[in-house]
Amino acid sequence: MKLSIETFTVHKRFALTISRGTTAESQNVWLRIEQDGISGWGEATPFSLGEKQQTTEEIIDGFKRISAIADSFDAGNRQKIESIIKVMSMPSAAKAALDMALHDWFGKKVGMPLWKLWGLQLANIVPTSVTIGINSPAGAKERLRDWLNFHHVKAVKIKLGSPAGIVADREMFMAVQETAHQGTKISVDANGGWNLKDAKKMCDWLAERDVEYVEQPLPVKARKQLLELYQQAPLPIFVDESCLISADIPKLADRVHGVNIKLMKCGGLTEAMRAIHTAKACKLKVMFGCYSDSILANTAMSHLAPLADYLDLDSHLNLTDDPFTGAIMDNGCLIPNYLPGLGVKYCGSEQ
Repeated sequence: MKLSIETFTVHKRFALTISRGTTAESQNVWLRIEQDGISGWGEATPFSLGEKQQTTEEIIDGFKRISAIADSFDAGNRQKIESIIKVMSMPSAAKAALDMALHDWFGKKVGMPLWKLWGLQLANIVPTSVTIGINSPAGAKERLRDWLNFHHVKAVKIKLGSPAGIVADREMFMAVQETAHQGTKISVDANGGWNLKDAKKMCDWLAERDVEYVEQPLPVKARKQLLELYQQAPLPIFVDESCLISADIPKLADRVHGVNIKLMKCGGLTEAMRAIHTAKACKLKVMFGCYSDSILANTAMSHLAPLADYLDLDSHLNLTDDPFTGAIMDNGCLIPNYLPGLGVKYCGSEQ
């Protein structure tokens, strides 16, 4: 098996601001594996969880170490490859891209899309939310109107946890809710930006406004406080930054209602599947999320989308220069196609 990598920079149409900062562009890595005349594709996206982050440079270094031993790999033996990679110090985003590429390769080898190989039903895919970053009330309204001009929006995720405090959060939330079409489902993500006192106040306030759930209301280190909030909160609590891989889920099962699974932080489709089944075994809800991923990575997750309760796979919709095509938006849902493997193509390429 041969590996090749290529970096590409994607730019956001609108910069996204969360409680930890603002992002306007991302330098991602396109991984291609080659064996038996078949090419499998994967994407690695740098990301930050606050204190923890993975840079493009670290991801590329990881790929170089994989490439040095790739000649001994058989692309059809994901289990063996995973066991080898597991003992290497590899960024999870690099693992995700490799696992994604191996799945793409195998789907192409047998001539079937992944969702069909897994026996999943596209009709079970729920609408994906579109994200409104922290902004002024007027800016938040304008951002939602832009989404409404381009897409059939059925669900909206509002980023709160503003450094300006919960008064600013409430003003922005009300502006978005007033602008949203009737029947739009609204969720909130604080990205760990609240303390326990403010989180309690906001959960009570948001529950009165028919919010679906609140994601990561408290910082990762506030595990004991998360339990207290869970016991009192009148609406579901999901976590993102607090849950990286499947092994984290049982430890959270007594203090959350659901978890956000992301390819880059968990390390690939194989681990995402483990996380899905672990969460369901713990009687938790499952959401899929993304970072500054192109349609390549979001298409990969769309193949698992029939297993998700909530979807937040909208990052590619905010890019001005996504170099790939893949899953398409249909009536607010991100739907993979019938092409073999991931079903992703490079724009302008015959591949």
